[in-house]
Amino acid sequence: MRILHIITGLNNGGAEAVLYRLISRDTKNTHTVVSLTGNGKYSSLLCDLNVTVYTLNMPRGKITYLGVMKLWKIIKNDNTAIIQTWMYHADLLGGLLAILQKTPYIIWGIRNSDISTQTTSSSTRIVVYICALLSRIIPTKIISCSQQAADAHQKIGYIKKKFIVIPNGYNTSLFSPHHDFYSALYSELNLPRDITVLGMVGRFSPHKNHQNLIEALKIIKQNQISFHCLLIGNDMSHTNIELIKWIEQANLTNQISLLGQRNDIHKIMNILDIHILSSIGEAFPNVLAEAMACGIPCVTTDVGDAAMIVGDTGWIVPASDSQALADAIIRAIVEKESEPNIWLTRKQAARNRIIENFDIDRMVSAYNKVWQGI
Repeated sequence: MRILHIITGLNNGGAEAVLYRLISRDTKNTHTVVSLTGNGKYSSLLCDLNVTVYTLNMPRGKITYLGVMKLWKIIKNDNTAIIQTWMYHADLLGGLLAILQKTPYIIWGIRNSDISTQTTSSSTRIVVYICALLSRIIPTKIISCSQQAADAHQKIGYIKKKFIVIPNGYNTSLFSPHHDFYSALYSELNLPRDITVLGMVGRFSPHKNHQNLIEALKIIKQNQISFHCLLIGNDMSHTNIELIKWIEQANLTNQISLLGQRNDIHKIMNILDIHILSSIGEAFPNVLAEAMACGIPCVTTDVGDAAMIVGDTGWIVPASDSQALADAIIRAIVEKESEPNIWLTRKQAARNRIIENFDIDRMVSAYNKVWQGI
């Protein structure tokens, strides 16, 4: 089969990563990708797979006449039976143009479980509510990456009977325990030896709530527990004035390294002792599964399907509670440093949980089942 994917953008993000993994692993079908905005990290990676990629270069969150006309022509010329859209703006615009051209099968993609005013712009919320109304008309099916995301959208009016939940899948060969680049990365990042290394992979965004993490790290330091924390992701750099202010006010300048966006996350995960997620809104947080696949235990807030991913291999705390987050991180550090056998068992259990439940081939098979069955 030929599948035309329409996605909001191709920068470094969860949906973009899942689309790339899906296409790179699927050997049964031919894929074409349209980005409503511009190129990004995954544009070149998809091209390396000989996937045709179109970019409409519309400003993020806005629709232009030229962009709409270009997308109309792409859909018309591609003439595929199946269009798979990813994220709200692509669901709305791609879905409308596809149904106007009588595309037989239109599949929407839901990747978010939190659409509160605290984390989602008013313009995006408008798009979400329009999609809820049109969910009865446009999509043949709606694929959600998490049950919580599906439930949240059904509560605001998305039609329940069209939903299918397909958890994200991961390449557990790439994301696996490796030790051969420890020395090089420690030297590159100038990390202190013999100290617990914490880390959080996530762009600077209200959803990720880095301020909560920094408050928790401040509490840990006040308890005279040694650590070093790596923050990785878009805008996690010294040019982020707001972030630097938080770090300086917490007196954590010497305990935190800002690495910005990296293309070697599988390596970064391996030099961490504990991965932390401090978010207030997620659907199916990829970084937890990626860390666990590398044998890295996680401390996470109870958002989206985080608790289901982690299970009993890590620590789950309420969102926006810096004291609870600090307490859990301290428990993890103490176990690592005082109970090495228990810690080793926990690391192996984390990896096994991803292999057994979230392998990439499971995800690809589930998508193929939807495409073949509609």
